[in-house]
Amino acid sequence: MPKKVLIVDDEPNIIVPLQFLMEQERYQVSVAASGDEAMESIAKFKPDLILLDIMLPGVDGYQVCQNVRENPEWQNTKIIFLSAKGREIDIVKGMALSADAYIKKPFAIADVVAQVKDLLE
Repeated sequence: MPKKVLIVDDEPNIIVPLQFLMEQERYQVSVAASGDEAMESIAKFKPDLILLDIMLPGVDGYQVCQNVRENPEWQNTKIIFLSAKGREIDIVKGMALSADAYIKKPFAIADVVAQVKDLLE
């Protein structure tokens, strides 16, 4: 059974290449464009890993991460923040919420793919 990856971002120029490459790696992919949509998708799709932007319409990525970590059903879900918020304080906050990784935008797609593979193996 293929691993499931949820991409949560409101920028199509980020989503499209990530979705393509995740599918090339044989992951089952779903996409959400807001924090509220992400929470619905997590409940239905039950991803193994979430690629999560922080600055989202509605509920932000920090809150999504916190909601995932507070739900016992989702304890094993891996979370990688992908964010333009690259200050030390932003990274510390993301990691304090128990994210598995934090990748600053702009990023090399190959780095994201490598990090996803590493966390899902």
